[in-house]
Amino acid sequence: MLILQAERDTLLKPLQAVTGIVERKHTLPILSNVLIERSNGQTNILATDLEIQIHTHGPHTDAEDFRITTNAKKLQDILRALPEGAIVALDWAQNRLTLKAGKSRFALQTLPAEDFPLMSVGEEVVSAFTLPQETFKNMLSQVQYAMAVQDIRYYLNGLLMQVEGDSLRLVATDGHRLAYSAAVIDANLPKAEVILPRKTVLELFKLLNRPAEPVTVELLNNQVRFRCNDTVVVSKVVDGKFPDFNRVIPQDNDKIFQLSRADLLGALERAAILANEKFRGARLQLRPGLLSVLCSNNEQEEAREELEIAYQGGELEVGFNIGYLMDVLRNVHSDDIQLAFGDANRSTLFTIPDNPDFKYIVMPMRI
Repeated sequence: MLILQAERDTLLKPLQAVTGIVERKHTLPILSNVLIERSNGQTNILATDLEIQIHTHGPHTDAEDFRITTNAKKLQDILRALPEGAIVALDWAQNRLTLKAGKSRFALQTLPAEDFPLMSVGEEVVSAFTLPQETFKNMLSQVQYAMAVQDIRYYLNGLLMQVEGDSLRLVATDGHRLAYSAAVIDANLPKAEVILPRKTVLELFKLLNRPAEPVTVELLNNQVRFRCNDTVVVSKVVDGKFPDFNRVIPQDNDKIFQLSRADLLGALERAAILANEKFRGARLQLRPGLLSVLCSNNEQEEAREELEIAYQGGELEVGFNIGYLMDVLRNVHSDDIQLAFGDANRSTLFTIPDNPDFKYIVMPMRI
């Protein structure tokens, strides 16, 4: 039975939209598969890991209704390896899916579609809002790098999304640094917040690839749903209490100056070459008119970078994880960055000049 015939990219693109969440090795083998189905005149492609579920529209087909599952990664790898513009035909018979393109032919196993586990999606929408994909993606890029990775405090392995009135706030922290981004949305909502799992954030960031088009966000009971580009993402949320980020933001750091983001990033990247590989420490020395970056390692090698700055305050020397400093500068897209220091034991505040909607706080380290 011929179930689908289409140009390679019209099948590959929707497949790529869903397969990022598929685990190669899973205790349930069918979760390594993708569900392809046609019903009510529409082809749908769906994948899940039981924490996140993504479904999107596939290419049009005139075939009768069908439901099959086959290995997601293998199907994607085959389509990627075919020449661009190739016409792909999918034929299904006796529990085998045959893919033909020109003189290429591949036979893939299928598993019964009725065994494919779908997430139970809540009916009640607690809160909903829409904003441009470009805005949301920019907010995610400003904070997602600060999420923890496999921290025992599981609520840090994700990102706080908070709505209140016409404000949307995203916050991420790993306990050593915190990133905050805010935007005005066309809504008036009661205060609500969820913690998005790390995997959901990373997949969503990849899907937001049409800047001018909207993304709709719906908070459900213990779930959140995103709609964009004919694609729907449903994710469980992390059960836990996120730290009060307002308490972390320093209010009275008085050693303040601005400088070129690119110049500071370049100086840090060069100095980092000679940083201690284990501790990745850098010392920042602040003096009137000058910011110095110093790195050294166990081989007694040293790097020193100096940047002229418009600053006439007191002197200060403070140590940081140099990776934390480079992370923010690589993910914030502004010409200049503002730094506000307190003392050697106090967190430093990074902001974008004349923009109250972004804050990055990084704790000092002993070097």
